[in-house]
Amino acid sequence: MSTIAIIVPFVWLGWLVVTEWVPMFPLNDLRPGNIGQRVLAACVNYPFPLLIAAGVALHQTWSLIAATALCVLIVGGHVRNWWLPYFRGGTAAQRETYQREYSRTLKILPTEGHEVVIDVQHLVVGALSLLMLATTLIVTLGG
Repeated sequence: MSTIAIIVPFVWLGWLVVTEWVPMFPLNDLRPGNIGQRVLAACVNYPFPLLIAAGVALHQTWSLIAATALCVLIVGGHVRNWWLPYFRGGTAAQRETYQREYSRTLKILPTEGHEVVIDVQHLVVGALSLLMLATTLIVTLGG
């Protein structure tokens, strides 16, 4: 299981890199005007899976707990940025970002009555985030 728990963060990172930098409309909607925002997001997000994989690879109690905590933060951030706005409505800033960056992307969830709708790109991110948490947690708990 440790090997899988090390590989999954790299898959998560690979998905982010591809969907944030390779134009694949309607899966993503990469506009030239948001390169600075994408660079900033990369600087913030890309180290996390590397730290998680390293924590699992070290296989020390402290590193496994740290890796699990990072996974929890990632899942929590995903829920906060996508699922809560989907069900409760987003903030003005979330709605503006959604309209500018994601309103034209591919969706499979119902859109009617929702100000922010999770697109396929971010559904995959969420699924990979949960898988990353699950595999890291299993290793942390001794599985």
